[in-house]
Amino acid sequence: MMHMTLYWSVKVTLLVDRWRTDSWPSYLLTLLVCAVSSTFYQYLEDRRLRLRSAASSAARDLPEPSSASPLISKAIRIRPVNSAKLASVALFGLSSAIGYLLMLAIMSFNGGVFLSIVSGLTIGYGIFRCDYEEIPAVESPCACA
Repeated sequence: MMHMTLYWSVKVTLLVDRWRTDSWPSYLLTLLVCAVSSTFYQYLEDRRLRLRSAASSAARDLPEPSSASPLISKAIRIRPVNSAKLASVALFGLSSAIGYLLMLAIMSFNGGVFLSIVSGLTIGYGIFRCDYEEIPAVESPCACA
């Protein structure tokens, strides 16, 4: 039966039925995987924001098309796709998937898993995303945003 309140135990089922812990070594390894995964999530977000910044600066350097057809708005014009933009889109998909898996892991309601993921997100933010002088970004405390 699934827990609906926060509990503290080494017996955890995480994400799939085959990922069960029943001893301290397996539990600690699971917590380490959760912390590393959440730190990696912050790394991917840093790379994605940097690629988005590079793609937008490359798009600003392109000449503006002539306004021969004023009825077509800027939103409808087809913009050239560069590799930085494609990589940014791919990283968004990957980081979203990892973020939602982290959210589902927290929904196991195990206190150690919760603390491990929050610690990993905090460490990853401190290492990778704390210095944003030149990159404007919308900050979100949610792992899956």
